[in-house]
Amino acid sequence: MGPARLSDIQGDTLLIDSKRELTAALFFGVIFLMGLLPVSVGADVKAGDVITRENLEQAGDLLSPGMQWIVDRGARLTVIEPTPVSASRIYMEATEKYSAQARLSEDGNALLNWVAGRPFPTIDTNDPEVARKIMYNYEKRWSQTDDVMLRNFDADTGALGAKGQGMTVERHFLLDTFRRLYYKGRLEVDPKPDWEPNEDEALFKQSMHPIIEPFDLRGVGATFYRYQDHTRQDDTWLYLPQLRRVRRLSSAQRSDALFGQDTDQDSYYGYSGNMAWADWRFLGEKTLLGAMHAENYPVKWGEGSADFFFDDVWEKREVYVVEFKPRLPQYAYGKRILFVDKECFLIPYTDIYDQADQLWKVWINLFKIAKQPFPNPPEGGSYEDEVAFIPAIVMVDEQLVHATRASLPSNRFDREIGWFLNKDRANVEFFTVAELISSGR
Repeated sequence: MGPARLSDIQGDTLLIDSKRELTAALFFGVIFLMGLLPVSVGADVKAGDVITRENLEQAGDLLSPGMQWIVDRGARLTVIEPTPVSASRIYMEATEKYSAQARLSEDGNALLNWVAGRPFPTIDTNDPEVARKIMYNYEKRWSQTDDVMLRNFDADTGALGAKGQGMTVERHFLLDTFRRLYYKGRLEVDPKPDWEPNEDEALFKQSMHPIIEPFDLRGVGATFYRYQDHTRQDDTWLYLPQLRRVRRLSSAQRSDALFGQDTDQDSYYGYSGNMAWADWRFLGEKTLLGAMHAENYPVKWGEGSADFFFDDVWEKREVYVVEFKPRLPQYAYGKRILFVDKECFLIPYTDIYDQADQLWKVWINLFKIAKQPFPNPPEGGSYEDEVAFIPAIVMVDEQLVHATRASLPSNRFDREIGWFLNKDRANVEFFTVAELISSGR
């Protein structure tokens, strides 16, 4: 049997193997002619095309259901020729050196004997564990191996107006710093490949604090630890200076949107949840449009009814389609459909469904894969190999017709690099509860 291919029909998936392809095509062709299913036949785009609501059918299933909704709200997608993405030399050397020894535990919930690099450089779509292997490749992606710092970024959240009208900004957020420190698989900054000491036995630690605006949230921040032990749930602490207390969040609450906006911690980057606390299913392979080589840095937002979404360039990308279903009780979402780039294992966007299996939200990343964010950046902004800057993210609640857009970095800071990847910018003390409280005062 050859590799499965995926056709999306209003968010449902149909896996077609080579033996049934002709029969299935004839059957759904008849159904389409009867007007029972709004599938796109022969949908395609080429460089120079601009996809809008007027010609949305031209893109067809090159966009997920969530992205089709966004274009129908007024977003413009300018199509360019695809550009290859190359992982760094040091990452590929580590992949060649260590990948042969990496394997999954018997229950599939843990990655064993992994040292650094891509754990599974060869993906067999017939492998029963293919979904988890894809997601571990994503978790160990080349663009972040040692540490991450993002500074001076902001976000707006609000209701989307009727077609032709812009977003009503309900709250504006300005945030000081986001940092992540990896304790395993380090390649560029000493100590490597493991950070020592590591008394907490952490896989990585992450913190975002303090919030600077709005005034009533000034000083709020959050810190969380993910552990090497796959049976151990994450620890997350939220500091609320107005109450002068630290609140501890459960792993299920990582799917909750806080402070009136739409994003949740598990959706960062497209998916940031714990691999072991979910069931994973491989749905197939697909060609999608993704925004991988942004032309604008900082982000350029759209106009009119599309002002909640970035206006930039898109290209065809080959992706794996993976379904996530949570194991945690009280988790907000029923499932996620993740689209994972086959070349670089980044996620262009993720469709998120409620417990009734209805499309609820979509998370979209704008990537700029390059050696520098803009020409002649300040010190610290250039790299020997390509990295994945993320000048913007958007999360849309398509049921409430509400969105959160984030500029990473903010447009208000001239020539701000924003992102520092594997630059030794992650101070260990930044990830302590004591620092979380101190920075919020």
